[in-house]
Amino acid sequence: MLAKRKLGKSNLEISALGLGCWQFSKGSGVVGKYWSEIDDERIKDIIRISLAGGINWFDTAEAYGRGESEKVLARVLNELDPQEEHALIATKWWPVLRRATSITSSIEERLACLNSRTIHLYQIHQPYSFSSIKKQMKAMAELVQQGKIVTVGVSNFNAKQMREAHQVLAEYDIPLVSNQMKYSLLDRGIEQNGVLETAKELGVTIIAYSPLEQGLLTGKFHKNPELLQSTSRVRQFTNRKKHNNLSQTKPLVDLLEQIADQYRASASQVALNWLITHNGDTVVAIPGATKVQHAKDNVGALTFQLTPDEQDQIERVSKQVVNN
Repeated sequence: MLAKRKLGKSNLEISALGLGCWQFSKGSGVVGKYWSEIDDERIKDIIRISLAGGINWFDTAEAYGRGESEKVLARVLNELDPQEEHALIATKWWPVLRRATSITSSIEERLACLNSRTIHLYQIHQPYSFSSIKKQMKAMAELVQQGKIVTVGVSNFNAKQMREAHQVLAEYDIPLVSNQMKYSLLDRGIEQNGVLETAKELGVTIIAYSPLEQGLLTGKFHKNPELLQSTSRVRQFTNRKKHNNLSQTKPLVDLLEQIADQYRASASQVALNWLITHNGDTVVAIPGATKVQHAKDNVGALTFQLTPDEQDQIERVSKQVVNN
Protein backbone atom coordinates (compact mmCIF):
# COMPACT_ATOMS: atom_id res chain seq x y z
CA MET A 1 0.00 0.00 0.00
CA LEU A 2 1.42 3.39 -0.99
CA ALA A 3 2.03 5.57 2.06
CA LYS A 4 -0.03 8.65 2.81
CA ARG A 5 1.59 12.01 2.14
CA LYS A 6 1.27 15.59 3.38
CA LEU A 7 -1.20 17.87 1.67
CA GLY A 8 1.14 20.70 0.66
CA LYS A 9 2.83 22.15 3.74
CA SER A 10 -0.13 21.42 6.00
CA ASN A 11 -0.35 18.82 8.75
CA LEU A 12 -3.05 16.87 6.90
CA GLU A 13 -2.06 13.44 5.64
CA ILE A 14 -3.87 12.25 2.53
CA SER A 15 -3.85 9.09 0.47
CA ALA A 16 -2.17 9.35 -2.92
CA LEU A 17 -5.62 8.93 -4.46
CA GLY A 18 -8.80 10.69 -3.45
CA LEU A 19 -12.24 10.08 -4.88
CA GLY A 20 -13.58 12.69 -7.29
CA CYS A 21 -17.29 13.19 -6.60
CA TRP A 22 -18.51 15.23 -9.57
CA GLN A 23 -20.50 12.17 -10.70
CA PHE A 24 -22.63 12.36 -7.52
CA SER A 25 -24.37 15.49 -8.82
CA LYS A 26 -27.71 13.67 -9.24
CA GLY A 27 -28.06 15.11 -12.74
CA SER A 28 -28.81 18.53 -11.23
CA GLY A 29 -27.79 21.82 -12.83
CA VAL A 30 -25.81 22.36 -16.02
CA VAL A 31 -22.60 20.91 -14.57
CA GLY A 32 -24.41 17.95 -13.03
CA LYS A 33 -25.85 16.84 -16.37
CA TYR A 34 -22.38 15.79 -17.47
CA TRP A 35 -23.08 12.49 -15.66
CA SER A 36 -26.07 10.17 -15.53
CA GLU A 37 -27.76 10.02 -12.12
CA ILE A 38 -26.43 7.40 -9.67
CA ASP A 39 -28.67 6.04 -6.90
CA ASP A 40 -27.72 6.44 -3.25
CA GLU A 41 -27.08 2.75 -2.62
CA ARG A 42 -24.49 2.57 -5.36
CA ILE A 43 -22.87 5.79 -4.13
CA LYS A 44 -22.69 4.28 -0.65
CA ASP A 45 -21.00 1.14 -2.00
CA ILE A 46 -18.51 3.24 -3.99
CA ILE A 47 -17.58 5.32 -0.94
CA ARG A 48 -17.40 2.28 1.34
CA ILE A 49 -15.02 0.47 -1.02
CA SER A 50 -12.91 3.60 -1.40
CA LEU A 51 -12.54 3.98 2.37
CA ALA A 52 -11.80 0.28 2.87
CA GLY A 53 -9.15 0.41 0.15
CA GLY A 54 -7.21 3.23 1.79
CA ILE A 55 -8.67 6.37 0.22
CA ASN A 56 -9.18 8.96 2.96
CA TRP A 57 -10.39 12.07 1.15
CA PHE A 58 -13.21 13.06 -1.16
CA ASP A 59 -13.27 15.97 -3.59
CA THR A 60 -16.58 17.69 -4.31
CA ALA A 61 -17.73 21.23 -5.16
CA GLU A 62 -20.53 23.74 -4.86
CA ALA A 63 -20.96 23.58 -8.65
CA TYR A 64 -21.52 19.81 -8.71
CA GLY A 65 -25.29 19.66 -8.96
CA ARG A 66 -25.71 22.93 -7.04
CA GLY A 67 -24.56 21.24 -3.84
CA GLU A 68 -26.17 17.83 -4.51
CA SER A 69 -22.79 16.10 -4.62
CA GLU A 70 -21.86 17.65 -1.27
CA LYS A 71 -25.17 16.58 0.26
CA VAL A 72 -25.05 12.95 -0.78
CA LEU A 73 -21.36 12.68 0.13
CA ALA A 74 -22.02 14.03 3.63
CA ARG A 75 -25.09 11.83 4.05
CA VAL A 76 -23.14 8.67 3.23
CA LEU A 77 -20.08 9.65 5.26
CA ASN A 78 -22.23 10.40 8.29
CA GLU A 79 -23.36 6.79 8.06
CA LEU A 80 -19.97 5.23 7.38
CA ASP A 81 -17.72 7.63 9.30
CA PRO A 82 -19.89 9.53 11.81
CA GLN A 83 -17.00 10.68 14.01
CA GLU A 84 -14.92 11.98 11.07
CA GLU A 85 -12.13 9.60 12.01
CA HIS A 86 -11.20 8.50 8.51
CA ALA A 87 -12.61 10.74 5.79
CA LEU A 88 -11.45 14.23 4.83
CA ILE A 89 -13.55 16.51 2.62
CA ALA A 90 -12.34 18.89 -0.07
CA THR A 91 -14.86 21.20 -1.71
CA LYS A 92 -14.78 24.33 -3.85
CA TRP A 93 -16.25 27.84 -4.10
CA TRP A 94 -17.55 28.78 -7.57
CA PRO A 95 -16.13 32.23 -8.48
CA VAL A 96 -17.66 33.01 -11.89
CA LEU A 97 -19.78 36.20 -11.84
CA ARG A 98 -19.17 36.56 -8.09
CA ARG A 99 -17.00 38.63 -5.76
CA ALA A 100 -14.68 37.46 -3.02
CA THR A 101 -17.18 38.60 -0.38
CA SER A 102 -19.33 35.60 -1.28
CA ILE A 103 -16.55 33.27 -0.10
CA THR A 104 -17.30 34.24 3.47
CA SER A 105 -21.02 34.94 3.03
CA SER A 106 -21.72 31.56 1.43
CA ILE A 107 -19.63 29.36 3.72
CA GLU A 108 -22.60 28.52 5.95
CA GLU A 109 -24.42 27.18 2.91
CA ARG A 110 -21.47 24.93 2.12
CA LEU A 111 -21.37 23.68 5.71
CA ALA A 112 -25.13 23.08 5.62
CA CYS A 113 -24.82 21.02 2.42
CA LEU A 114 -22.06 19.04 4.11
CA ASN A 115 -24.21 18.56 7.21
CA SER A 116 -21.61 20.52 9.23
CA ARG A 117 -18.82 18.06 8.50
CA THR A 118 -15.37 19.67 8.47
CA ILE A 119 -14.13 21.29 5.27
CA HIS A 120 -10.53 20.13 5.34
CA LEU A 121 -9.65 21.74 2.01
CA TYR A 122 -11.50 24.70 0.50
CA GLN A 123 -10.56 25.60 -3.07
CA ILE A 124 -11.20 28.41 -5.53
CA HIS A 125 -12.72 26.43 -8.41
CA GLN A 126 -11.58 28.70 -11.26
CA PRO A 127 -9.38 31.83 -11.54
CA TYR A 128 -12.26 33.83 -13.06
CA SER A 129 -13.98 36.22 -10.66
CA PHE A 130 -15.06 39.84 -10.28
CA SER A 131 -12.49 40.05 -7.46
CA SER A 132 -8.71 39.86 -7.42
CA ILE A 133 -6.74 36.86 -6.24
CA LYS A 134 -5.57 38.98 -3.33
CA LYS A 135 -9.13 39.58 -2.14
CA GLN A 136 -10.04 35.93 -2.63
CA MET A 137 -7.06 34.74 -0.59
CA LYS A 138 -7.82 37.29 2.12
CA ALA A 139 -11.35 35.90 2.39
CA MET A 140 -10.02 32.35 2.52
CA ALA A 141 -7.56 33.34 5.24
CA GLU A 142 -10.47 34.74 7.27
CA LEU A 143 -12.23 31.39 7.06
CA VAL A 144 -9.12 29.58 8.30
CA GLN A 145 -8.76 32.03 11.18
CA GLN A 146 -12.44 31.58 12.06
CA GLY A 147 -12.08 27.80 12.07
CA LYS A 148 -14.59 27.38 9.24
CA ILE A 149 -12.06 25.57 7.01
CA VAL A 150 -8.73 23.85 7.64
CA THR A 151 -6.62 24.53 4.53
CA VAL A 152 -6.74 26.59 1.33
CA GLY A 153 -6.28 25.46 -2.26
CA VAL A 154 -6.96 26.64 -5.79
CA SER A 155 -7.98 24.97 -9.03
CA ASN A 156 -7.04 25.69 -12.64
CA PHE A 157 -4.61 28.47 -11.60
CA ASN A 158 -1.61 29.05 -13.86
CA ALA A 159 1.89 29.36 -12.42
CA LYS A 160 1.71 33.13 -11.98
CA GLN A 161 -1.72 33.00 -10.34
CA MET A 162 -0.64 30.18 -8.06
CA ARG A 163 2.45 32.09 -6.98
CA GLU A 164 0.35 35.20 -6.21
CA ALA A 165 -2.12 33.17 -4.15
CA HIS A 166 0.79 31.61 -2.27
CA GLN A 167 2.34 35.00 -1.53
CA VAL A 168 -0.90 36.56 -0.25
CA LEU A 169 -1.65 33.65 2.07
CA ALA A 170 1.93 33.75 3.37
CA GLU A 171 1.15 37.19 4.83
CA TYR A 172 -1.26 35.37 7.16
CA ASP A 173 1.17 32.50 7.83
CA ILE A 174 -1.16 30.19 5.91
CA PRO A 175 0.21 27.91 3.18
CA LEU A 176 -1.39 27.42 -0.22
CA VAL A 177 -1.59 23.64 -0.07
CA SER A 178 -2.88 22.62 -3.49
CA ASN A 179 -3.68 23.44 -7.10
CA GLN A 180 -6.17 21.15 -8.82
CA MET A 181 -5.26 20.76 -12.49
CA LYS A 182 -6.10 18.51 -15.43
CA TYR A 183 -3.20 16.10 -15.70
CA SER A 184 -2.83 12.64 -17.16
CA LEU A 185 -0.67 10.59 -19.48
CA LEU A 186 -2.64 12.15 -22.33
CA ASP A 187 -2.64 15.73 -21.01
CA ARG A 188 0.76 16.87 -19.78
CA GLY A 189 0.37 20.61 -20.16
CA ILE A 190 1.36 21.42 -16.57
CA GLU A 191 4.82 20.03 -17.28
CA GLN A 192 5.36 22.65 -20.00
CA ASN A 193 3.55 25.73 -18.66
CA GLY A 194 5.43 26.03 -15.37
CA VAL A 195 2.64 24.86 -13.07
CA LEU A 196 4.28 21.60 -12.01
CA GLU A 197 7.70 23.23 -11.58
CA THR A 198 6.22 26.06 -9.48
CA ALA A 199 4.27 23.61 -7.36
CA LYS A 200 7.44 21.71 -6.53
CA GLU A 201 9.24 24.95 -5.71
CA LEU A 202 6.48 26.19 -3.38
CA GLY A 203 5.63 22.85 -1.80
CA VAL A 204 2.12 22.85 -3.29
CA THR A 205 0.37 19.56 -3.99
CA ILE A 206 -0.97 19.09 -7.52
CA ILE A 207 -4.38 17.40 -7.47
CA ALA A 208 -4.78 15.76 -10.88
CA TYR A 209 -8.34 15.66 -12.13
CA SER A 210 -9.50 13.59 -15.10
CA PRO A 211 -6.46 11.33 -14.55
CA LEU A 212 -7.94 8.59 -16.73
CA GLU A 213 -9.22 10.96 -19.44
CA GLN A 214 -12.87 10.08 -18.79
CA GLY A 215 -12.11 6.36 -19.12
CA LEU A 216 -9.95 6.59 -22.24
CA LEU A 217 -6.88 5.24 -20.41
CA THR A 218 -8.77 2.18 -19.17
CA GLY A 219 -8.69 0.73 -22.68
CA LYS A 220 -12.40 -0.10 -22.65
CA PHE A 221 -13.19 2.23 -25.55
CA HIS A 222 -10.31 0.82 -27.60
CA LYS A 223 -11.67 -2.70 -27.13
CA ASN A 224 -15.28 -1.71 -27.72
CA PRO A 225 -15.73 1.67 -29.45
CA GLU A 226 -19.50 1.25 -29.32
CA LEU A 227 -19.33 2.02 -25.59
CA LEU A 228 -18.73 5.64 -26.52
CA GLN A 229 -22.41 5.89 -27.44
CA SER A 230 -23.44 4.99 -23.89
CA THR A 231 -21.82 8.09 -22.38
CA SER A 232 -23.82 11.28 -21.89
CA ARG A 233 -24.20 13.59 -24.89
CA VAL A 234 -22.24 16.28 -23.06
CA ARG A 235 -19.32 13.90 -22.54
CA GLN A 236 -19.49 12.75 -26.15
CA PHE A 237 -19.32 16.35 -27.33
CA THR A 238 -16.48 17.50 -25.06
CA ASN A 239 -14.34 14.40 -25.66
CA ARG A 240 -15.15 13.87 -29.35
CA LYS A 241 -11.61 14.73 -30.58
CA LYS A 242 -9.90 12.14 -28.39
CA HIS A 243 -12.63 9.58 -29.00
CA ASN A 244 -12.22 10.00 -32.75
CA ASN A 245 -8.50 9.22 -32.50
CA LEU A 246 -8.47 5.92 -30.64
CA SER A 247 -5.78 4.56 -32.97
CA GLN A 248 -3.46 7.38 -31.90
CA THR A 249 -3.69 6.52 -28.20
CA LYS A 250 -3.68 2.73 -28.65
CA PRO A 251 0.14 2.30 -28.35
CA LEU A 252 0.03 3.84 -24.88
CA VAL A 253 -2.94 1.73 -23.77
CA ASP A 254 -1.22 -1.40 -25.14
CA LEU A 255 1.88 -0.63 -23.05
CA LEU A 256 -0.20 0.02 -19.93
CA GLU A 257 -1.90 -3.34 -20.38
CA GLN A 258 1.41 -5.10 -20.97
CA ILE A 259 2.87 -3.71 -17.74
CA ALA A 260 -0.40 -4.32 -15.89
CA ASP A 261 -0.13 -8.07 -16.59
CA GLN A 262 3.03 -8.22 -14.48
CA TYR A 263 1.15 -6.83 -11.47
CA ARG A 264 -2.13 -8.63 -12.11
CA ALA A 265 -3.51 -5.14 -12.44
CA SER A 266 -5.43 -3.13 -15.06
CA ALA A 267 -4.33 -0.46 -17.53
CA SER A 268 -6.16 2.18 -15.48
CA GLN A 269 -4.34 1.15 -12.30
CA VAL A 270 -0.98 1.43 -14.03
CA ALA A 271 -1.91 4.87 -15.43
CA LEU A 272 -2.92 6.07 -11.97
CA ASN A 273 0.15 4.57 -10.31
CA TRP A 274 2.42 6.36 -12.77
CA LEU A 275 0.67 9.66 -12.07
CA ILE A 276 1.02 9.46 -8.27
CA THR A 277 4.60 8.17 -8.17
CA HIS A 278 6.46 9.70 -11.12
CA ASN A 279 6.76 13.14 -9.46
CA GLY A 280 7.40 11.90 -5.94
CA ASP A 281 4.81 13.17 -3.45
CA THR A 282 3.92 16.28 -5.48
CA VAL A 283 1.03 14.80 -7.46
CA VAL A 284 -2.09 13.09 -6.13
CA ALA A 285 -5.10 12.19 -8.25
CA ILE A 286 -8.88 12.11 -7.98
CA PRO A 287 -10.36 9.49 -10.30
CA GLY A 288 -14.12 9.27 -10.17
CA ALA A 289 -16.28 6.15 -9.99
CA THR A 290 -19.78 5.60 -11.32
CA LYS A 291 -19.72 1.85 -10.66
CA VAL A 292 -18.51 -0.34 -7.82
CA GLN A 293 -15.91 -1.90 -10.11
CA HIS A 294 -14.47 1.56 -10.80
CA ALA A 295 -13.95 2.07 -7.07
CA LYS A 296 -12.23 -1.32 -6.78
CA ASP A 297 -9.96 -0.44 -9.71
CA ASN A 298 -9.08 2.89 -8.12
CA VAL A 299 -7.95 1.46 -4.78
CA GLY A 300 -6.04 -1.30 -6.58
CA ALA A 301 -3.72 1.40 -7.94
CA LEU A 302 -2.48 1.97 -4.38
CA THR A 303 -1.30 -1.62 -3.88
CA PHE A 304 1.88 -1.63 -5.99
CA GLN A 305 4.58 0.74 -7.26
CA LEU A 306 6.00 0.87 -10.75
CA THR A 307 9.76 0.50 -11.12
CA PRO A 308 11.80 3.45 -12.43
CA ASP A 309 12.31 1.55 -15.70
CA GLU A 310 8.57 0.98 -16.14
CA GLN A 311 7.88 4.63 -15.38
CA ASP A 312 10.42 5.65 -18.04
CA GLN A 313 8.85 3.33 -20.63
CA ILE A 314 5.43 4.84 -19.99
CA GLU A 315 6.93 8.33 -20.05
CA ARG A 316 8.46 7.81 -23.50
CA VAL A 317 5.36 6.35 -25.14
CA SER A 318 3.09 8.91 -23.48
CA LYS A 319 5.15 11.79 -24.88
CA GLN A 320 5.21 10.20 -28.33
CA VAL A 321 1.40 9.94 -28.30
CA VAL A 322 0.84 13.42 -26.88
CA ASN A 323 3.25 15.05 -29.33
CA ASN A 324 2.03 13.09 -32.36
